[in-house]
Amino acid sequence: MSVQDKTRAPDPEKPPGPPATEPSAARRPPGRATRKRGTGRLTSVLLGLASAALGLLAWTVLANSGVDGFPGPVAVGRRAGELIANGTLFEDAGASLERVLIGYVLGVALAIPVGFVMGWYPVVRRLIEPWLQFFRMVPPLAIIPLAIVLMGIDETPKIFVIFLASFLSCVVSTFQGVVAVDVTLVNAARVLGARDPQVFLGVVVPASTPFILVGMRIGLGASWATVVAAELIAAQGGLGFRMQQAQLYYDLPTIFVQLIAIGAIGLAMDRLLLLTERRLTHWQERR
Repeated sequence: MSVQDKTRAPDPEKPPGPPATEPSAARRPPGRATRKRGTGRLTSVLLGLASAALGLLAWTVLANSGVDGFPGPVAVGRRAGELIANGTLFEDAGASLERVLIGYVLGVALAIPVGFVMGWYPVVRRLIEPWLQFFRMVPPLAIIPLAIVLMGIDETPKIFVIFLASFLSCVVSTFQGVVAVDVTLVNAARVLGARDPQVFLGVVVPASTPFILVGMRIGLGASWATVVAAELIAAQGGLGFRMQQAQLYYDLPTIFVQLIAIGAIGLAMDRLLLLTERRLTHWQERR
């Protein structure tokens, strides 16, 4: 056997490795996954732009269809520029946003611990849930006149009804998430020696987080709907108040500007919650 043949002969004590022409999966560069994520984001952006363009087109067609007084995008944009120039839009948006944030944060801050207690202790759940479902069937808008009579016409009744709307939406999702935790996971943690605090923090809280965040998103929408209704009834400023004033003078462009502002601010807040949900529940499988 020649020297060249000896160098090519395999070592009998060493297991054969993967072919030299096919690198292992661990050494393969993650370029394909990165390109796939980049393509998906680009597709989402393009679809969003296409959706916005179709919406503007439908709006323009509807405005030119002969509906009496229905403003088009140009008229609404012109009116929005005027309200931005004199600072009215920012003042109204700031007043409404402040009310929403105060009531929403208070409602969520109370709903999460109450929901955990209701889901973890069946006795507490049976005591509180009937009352919770009772008040949940009463629209927060129906409580606005009572809140104004009892609390006056300042900021307190508006913040209270926003708090109530966000609390009822979030507490139901929270305790439902605790109840829906897989019993197998809880039993497995107990078998491994985990005590109740460890089971609660290590199993129940992570498993119920997606439910909590969904309830927070629902509560955010309920909070914006409630603040607009509250400002329509009794307020000295805010997006809903401006819409009521515009209604008296049949100022449809101003009404459209306020509607778009409410939708844009609410959408931005919802996207932030959605981003938080994806970061906190990155372990969850998604389509």
